[in-house]
Amino acid sequence: MSTNQEWKARKDAATPRGVGVMCNFYAERAENAEIWDVEGKRYIDFASGIAVLNTGHRHPKIVTAITEQLERFTHTAYQIVPYGSYVTLAEKINRLTPGDHPKKTAFFTTGAEAVENAVKIARAATGRPAIIAFSGAFHGRTMMGMALTGKVDPYKLGFGPFPGNVYHAPFPNTLHGVSVDDSLRALQMLFKADVDPKRVAAIILEPIQGEGGFCVAPVAFMQALRTLCDQHGILLIADEVQTGFARTGKLFAMEHYGVIPDLMTMAKSLAGGMPLSAVCGKAEIMDAPSPGGLGGTYAGNALAVASALAVLDIIDSEQLIERANQLGQQLQERLQTIKSDPEYAARIAEIRGLGAMLAIEFQHPESGKPDPDFTKKVQAKALEKGLLLLSCGVYGNVIRFLFPLTISDAVMAEALGILDAAIRG
Repeated sequence: MSTNQEWKARKDAATPRGVGVMCNFYAERAENAEIWDVEGKRYIDFASGIAVLNTGHRHPKIVTAITEQLERFTHTAYQIVPYGSYVTLAEKINRLTPGDHPKKTAFFTTGAEAVENAVKIARAATGRPAIIAFSGAFHGRTMMGMALTGKVDPYKLGFGPFPGNVYHAPFPNTLHGVSVDDSLRALQMLFKADVDPKRVAAIILEPIQGEGGFCVAPVAFMQALRTLCDQHGILLIADEVQTGFARTGKLFAMEHYGVIPDLMTMAKSLAGGMPLSAVCGKAEIMDAPSPGGLGGTYAGNALAVASALAVLDIIDSEQLIERANQLGQQLQERLQTIKSDPEYAARIAEIRGLGAMLAIEFQHPESGKPDPDFTKKVQAKALEKGLLLLSCGVYGNVIRFLFPLTISDAVMAEALGILDAAIRG
């Protein structure tokens, strides 16, 4: 059996440094919220493959669904030989997404691919070229995804020039001095100084920014965007790649706002670890591209579709929406207890999020400035004790929590104890 160090040496020799790897161990097996490395050490997984495993590692229903599909066929390319499971999943997504208007859904492979296709659809439907995104946003690693992303390091370093007709406005963040009014004024200034609103096809945003630090879009902001889009004939795209499928205590985060987007992108926990993404939107908008304009060789792969159908069943049958709210409340209470300790009150800038999509932001106790070094220490101490955490935020000073919603009470309690010790040092 190879050791972690031996695998690292082979990795360094065989793969490029641009594929950054956070952990110093190599996975051997996993079950629900736990991972074991090649040397037998156990970790509690609060990363979920970057929000992919809301239903946990190797859920039995998902394993069964993939196995049954594997016995029938693995790939035909849906655009060449279609299959009913794709249509069935599209029907379910159309029914479950916000709004009772006629909808259609197309499937792809990755979140970035969903975003790319949402932009294509928006441009085809409006005949306009420009797209507006926000600071702190993350929309993928493709060229258009990077153009839309509002965080330079590491995603955009050395990769330009990027596609044109992409504009950015500040995302509301009261902790860092950006109000809803500030953001809306910046949009109006964009329309005055940079781009005619009649040339804007869409405004795209994450209801809760992922890489940007789990910053929650205020309800007033989302409602104002909907009004602004309606005023100028602009489409509103909700990027739910990270927020979807029960993570926020709703099936989709947009349900918290009472605002209906024109298009939605989704991926990650849609298929429980299998590569699948989707764009769902108003039927007349989705039908704008000509036949052949959308698709991809692996788009809507049969194994991934089977997994996604199982995921929707699990979310419903195991009441994972309610579970997300319960688990989120447990985490909130533990974090607030730490913040109430005078020794740590000035260290914790903010605890925020919705449902089980929560984050804690750290700052220097004296200056109040973002503290990425302390964040890295917390992350490292937790990893030493067997808890896998992810950081995020424009300043790298935020810990985000993405545990499987299927995590057992006992493992959750163990993880919260490790987290508490890691923060308190």
